[in-house]
Amino acid sequence: MKYLITGGGTGGHIYPALAIAWEIKNRDKDSRILYVGTEKGLESELVPKEGFDFETIRVMGMPRKINKESFKAFKELILGLLDSKKIINEFNPDVVIGTGGYVCGPVVYMATRKKIPTIIHEQNAYPGITNKILARYVDKILVTFEESKKYFKYPNKVIITGNPVRSSIIKVDKSQAYRDLGIHPNVPFILSFGGSGGQKKLNDAMYYVIKKNISKDNLQIIHVTGKRFYDEFIKKMKKENLDAKENIKIVPYFYDIPKGLNIADLVITSAGAITLAELSAVGVPSILVPKGYTAENHQEYNAKAFEKKGAAYLILEKDLTGEGLNEVINKLIMNSGKLNEMANKSKSLGRLDATEKIVNIIDKITE
Repeated sequence: MKYLITGGGTGGHIYPALAIAWEIKNRDKDSRILYVGTEKGLESELVPKEGFDFETIRVMGMPRKINKESFKAFKELILGLLDSKKIINEFNPDVVIGTGGYVCGPVVYMATRKKIPTIIHEQNAYPGITNKILARYVDKILVTFEESKKYFKYPNKVIITGNPVRSSIIKVDKSQAYRDLGIHPNVPFILSFGGSGGQKKLNDAMYYVIKKNISKDNLQIIHVTGKRFYDEFIKKMKKENLDAKENIKIVPYFYDIPKGLNIADLVITSAGAITLAELSAVGVPSILVPKGYTAENHQEYNAKAFEKKGAAYLILEKDLTGEGLNEVINKLIMNSGKLNEMANKSKSLGRLDATEKIVNIIDKITE
């Protein structure tokens, strides 16, 4: 069997695609997998490192309003369609799987024109524009959130599968994780991070929280600033003579997210689809601060889905203050009953079998 997978731009589109690719490979060692992305997208770095064949097409996102960039984008779209047609003709896949991002558009559409079975996967509660357009043409629409079903015009095609989660998230030795991260198991531990690139508003609020709790020994915090904000954060601390003790760690990037999520009593983060899938896979309560500048404001929709189920406390970026965040933290961290309730609600949203379910559907439409 030959599988063509496409998705790119952000990790939220790429990691689910890679999880699907590995599940296919684990089931069928002889399968041939080709990943199609863009030359400048993050996928051009991540996919080759995973060992999968990778090809690129020329395409760019369409501006929301008509301007000079619109004509350039339209030209690139035509080139992308031609590139996609060439790749599909040469590879001749048995099925094409799209996981979002504008790169999916030309590839999946050209596959439907050739009557090749097609599937798209939507990670967010509010679907991206590319997937909403492709929904008309594809065979199956796989979604993460129940809430996203109403945004697709073809409900008979929609199947709720959840979002694929990397296996490292659920295979953590907690006792070892406490030791590796230097966290005391009997003192409340908070992990905060604003996605892989950091979040300015969250950093500002967490600065206040850290300042207020820096001399206390009844709270442990690991705060991830993001590489671009780290020097500014540390410089500000030095200016105010704030010296973080062992209970508070500030880092630019955190490679041990799986360990941190598994032992955290509370997580403070933005609301990217991958992060939420990992929070629910582990079953950890959270304070969600969705980034206000994402496409279609999808993070707010994601966060509201978690808040609605009682798994998270939602604070919009425009409403976020250090004082307010510190107040919510203290209210939650001192209420173990509430945290346990939120943890259970979070766990109930987790779909550990999402990748397996997706590949089962792929197998079924290629029978």
